[in-house]
Amino acid sequence: MATHEIGMLSTSAATAAVATAPQYDPGVIVTRTPLRVSFAGGGTDLPEFYRLDEGAVFSTAIDKYVYVTVKRHSELFLEPVRINYSRTEQVNEIAEIRNDIARECLRFLEIEPPIYVSTVADVPASTGLGGSSAFAVGLLHALHSLRGERVSAAQLAEEATYIEIEVLKQPIGKQDQYAAAFGGLNLFCFGQNGVTVHPQHIAKRKLDALFESIMMFWTGMQRDASTVLEDQRRNTQSKHDCLVKMRAHAHRLEAMMANGGIDAGAFGTILHESWSMKRELSTRISSSKIDEWYSIARDAGAEGGKICGAGGGGFLLLIVRPENQAGVRRALSSLMEMPIRPEVHGSRVIVGSAH
Repeated sequence: MATHEIGMLSTSAATAAVATAPQYDPGVIVTRTPLRVSFAGGGTDLPEFYRLDEGAVFSTAIDKYVYVTVKRHSELFLEPVRINYSRTEQVNEIAEIRNDIARECLRFLEIEPPIYVSTVADVPASTGLGGSSAFAVGLLHALHSLRGERVSAAQLAEEATYIEIEVLKQPIGKQDQYAAAFGGLNLFCFGQNGVTVHPQHIAKRKLDALFESIMMFWTGMQRDASTVLEDQRRNTQSKHDCLVKMRAHAHRLEAMMANGGIDAGAFGTILHESWSMKRELSTRISSSKIDEWYSIARDAGAEGGKICGAGGGGFLLLIVRPENQAGVRRALSSLMEMPIRPEVHGSRVIVGSAH
């Protein structure tokens, strides 16, 4: 099975990577970058763990996206810089942008005004599907294309990681940036020397069987992942043995998919074991309401599941045999269900292109 080994991006390498490009105006650039569902191993992608022991996360990109549009802003407008997301910023200088990721991506690639950036997503922010990192990857991809540059998935992942972790000092791991950049179903392994990507080249029927057993329910709870992750980071050393077992769950899921494909019972059991352990990493990961919903789903026929992302809210992921899904749907009728399908591609330029 093919793997990709990616070394870490140093500050000097980052600077070299963004040497000034010739003037080039491709017009409007739009990128589409997938969100992700992480099945097992979350927490072992934090530096507090992988600097001492290799981390591993098993995850998949899904057919829910972050779209980013960039173009040179017309001089007819009064403001040189306009940034549209859940709010609109109209400023004179890049340094004045309040959106941290937008500001630092523009700085990193040495983009000067006038510039227009707009983003929209298929799901709300702070819901556990890696939206912030998908935005970082998608914006970097669009800005590279604006400069007339083609860029690899590995470079996008490392640049987004560098900006979020090294520049912005976010208390996050590396899995989201890699899932957004590479797409597909992957085992990501994290170590001191970088990240190794193990793409899962499995038959379509196996992948379809996996997704036919997945149910996603929106809890209506948006949360700040950094608060949960800060707490988890502080507990990494004392919870090391628990994280080692969660890492093993990621490897077990990979082996299951490689050897025989999806068995909903076995897959769900691993997710249930992993969720039980994850809840021990921080008191902020779950809540009485989340525990209630999860218990109701299990009683109705779900094999196992978890809250997506860092925890505390977002989407409830469940593994349910197809014949039991109607019962689970009835039991969780107060929650909105969101069907998902696999996305084999990572971040892509869908309007405009680098030359």
